[in-house]
Amino acid sequence: MSPPPRAEVRAELAVVIVSHNTRGALLACLRSLAANARLPLEIVIVDNASADGSLEAVRAVHPSVHVLANATNEGFAHGANQGLRASHAPFVLFLNSDAEITPGSLEALIARARAGDDIGIVGPRLRDGEGVIEVSTGPVLTPFAEWLQRRLVRGVARRRPRALREAEKLHAREAEPAWVSGACLLARREALDAVGGFDEGFFLYEEDADLCLRVRAARWRIVFSPAAEVLHRRGESTAGAPRRARLEYDRSHLRYYAKHNGPLATLGLRTLLAARAGAAFVRGLLRGDAEERTDAVARARLAWARGARSHDRA
Repeated sequence: MSPPPRAEVRAELAVVIVSHNTRGALLACLRSLAANARLPLEIVIVDNASADGSLEAVRAVHPSVHVLANATNEGFAHGANQGLRASHAPFVLFLNSDAEITPGSLEALIARARAGDDIGIVGPRLRDGEGVIEVSTGPVLTPFAEWLQRRLVRGVARRRPRALREAEKLHAREAEPAWVSGACLLARREALDAVGGFDEGFFLYEEDADLCLRVRAARWRIVFSPAAEVLHRRGESTAGAPRRARLEYDRSHLRYYAKHNGPLATLGLRTLLAARAGAAFVRGLLRGDAEERTDAVARARLAWARGARSHDRA
């Protein structure tokens, strides 16, 4: 008598990875999932018009992974929502293609999320490729809070001992911050459904802070848990176009302020961005750098554009 068919194991966790021209990092990310995950996973990759062979490599090495291929670069938030809709598990991990999970990290994130029915989002501690702590959590993005946060981020980037000690202390204990980094963000599907997922008006940057703010407003908790630690080799998808990345950061920053910080703070941010663009234009003149001048003009126009809308699809 033949044995009964095995019941299909339903994954409790979906992993959504949005990628754009990060072939090597993406394959390393998938290897880390294969090597270190100890629970069934539903993996969805959303490729934003990569031209580096990412799709072919994934399909050849990981044929069971669900791949969604976009003909144009639709941005992170749009891609994340695509992956959300294409998956079914009750928990969803949004993972950057330049991130790698470590042994036990997924299990620790899931365990923390399960510990409270009102927990909507959990974020892990992040370290870079050299093992240095990454500032991956923080307060609501107001002008003063951002100034303090930027001081800490710059200090960590420059490996200043005081900043490193402060960042290590900040990320050594569990907390309920205003936001956690979208580089690795575990969310309860029910909480995402309650707010409609990511705001697709953000092309890149600030969509994680905006999502966390809206999830908190819907009465879900945001938890940072150092019990889980993830490696983040940041900047893979923006390394080839740093000026474009800066422009998109400014655009998202303006959108966030317009949504959450009111007209006066938004005016202040516009003035600051315009002043920085003016200084960049002068530097471009002095250096004879036409590309820097063109970039500065684009940033100045953005600073005073009406509204903070999503940019044209690239």
